[in-house]
Amino acid sequence: MLHSEEERASMEHVLGSGFHEHQLLETAGNWPVSGPIAWWGGPLDVEQLAARSVGLVCSALNALATPPLRAASATADIAAAFASSAHLRIAGESTQGFAPHSGFYRTADGWIRTHANYPHHESALKSALGMSSGSGIADALAGLPAHDAQERIVAAGGVAARVRSRQQWLSSAEGKVAGNGHWAQFSMRPLASAPFWKYDPRAGLPLQGLKVLDLTRVIAGPTATRTLAAFGAQVLRVDGPRLPELPWQHVDTGFGKRSTVLDAKSAAGRAKIHELLQGADAVILGYRPGALAAAGLGRDELAQRYPRLIIAELGAWGYSGPWAQRRGFDSVVQAATGIAQAYSGDGRTPGALPVQALDHATGYGLAAAIIALAGTRSAQGRTGAVRFSLARTAHALFALDEERECPADFGSGVQLRQMDSSYGMLEYVPPPFSFAGHAMDYPHPPAPYGESKPAWS
Repeated sequence: MLHSEEERASMEHVLGSGFHEHQLLETAGNWPVSGPIAWWGGPLDVEQLAARSVGLVCSALNALATPPLRAASATADIAAAFASSAHLRIAGESTQGFAPHSGFYRTADGWIRTHANYPHHESALKSALGMSSGSGIADALAGLPAHDAQERIVAAGGVAARVRSRQQWLSSAEGKVAGNGHWAQFSMRPLASAPFWKYDPRAGLPLQGLKVLDLTRVIAGPTATRTLAAFGAQVLRVDGPRLPELPWQHVDTGFGKRSTVLDAKSAAGRAKIHELLQGADAVILGYRPGALAAAGLGRDELAQRYPRLIIAELGAWGYSGPWAQRRGFDSVVQAATGIAQAYSGDGRTPGALPVQALDHATGYGLAAAIIALAGTRSAQGRTGAVRFSLARTAHALFALDEERECPADFGSGVQLRQMDSSYGMLEYVPPPFSFAGHAMDYPHPPAPYGESKPAWS
């Protein structure tokens, strides 16, 4: 479906306002995404969220040079990329998806959504309900009010949220603050003269030489760094030794990156991370707000210690209010913010978005912000930090809500590619971009988990 220029400007403002406010990116003008803009259907305009977030990456890349670089995308490729894990095959095997105890459960007065994909979160869920196995979870939750069940699970170190209407969320203390501010929340600072990365027109890819330290997990942060790696950035992902990543999730979001394990709680691990930060251009922090501050890895500490560093942060519920320190994932944020109720097929049973769109859109927004900040750092002599949250992305999705019809002939099927790896032959969705008129691919397969040298190459 086509939109008028006025409609496009309005939708552009939903995701682009933070970029405009700080003169980081002018997204008005040529729209770098082609193809129909409706395909999933449903009550919320998830397609616009997907297309606009990917389009921001293209706009940020194109702004690195004059004349603009030729980065673009097509909506069929975006649709496939937002469902990348569903299409992934590792040595012929499909991915797991949600674990058995992740999902919606009836409670005494409504519904709750749990997240137990990680073993430690599954253990916390069982502990909160006083059981050693998962066979009685449904019965235990059915006897509890949804709010009480939610708070029990959270207090035990688990992840859950009761299903609320949009109005219930907006009326709550946590909901009132989660939608504040721009989607991309920048804070800028002047930069003293220092060597830093600049776009090189002789390079094969536009981000070649940009060093990015990836301290994120799950989907949103790793999607951002996978995108940066596709355009040539050198990305090193760091995980802790106690909570390894799910293997299929590491593969899906690990293309183009290296992977190492460091313990931020040990003196040696902290020293190595700070050694890496001395040579980094950007860092993405994807743990709960404040979780890394004890290791000297909070935003303010990093900005003071590494003046030229671009700092990006990702959280579930925002950075103020009663839920700022709470764990969260895309599916759980959908439940709390009114999305699950909006996608109820019968008006009673909650539903979900067709893809993990909050994660993916936030990931592409992060990538666009880092690219824009890298370009501004070299062109204007200033740098800064940016914050995103999944709850703020949910707020943006509701702002894009509109009636639309889906074309019956959208796309021609997902075009998978193959790449050999240490995990076996991978069938995967390539990056949803073209550059200089050519479709893109990732520079190399995911590195074996944790086996890369903790150093810049």
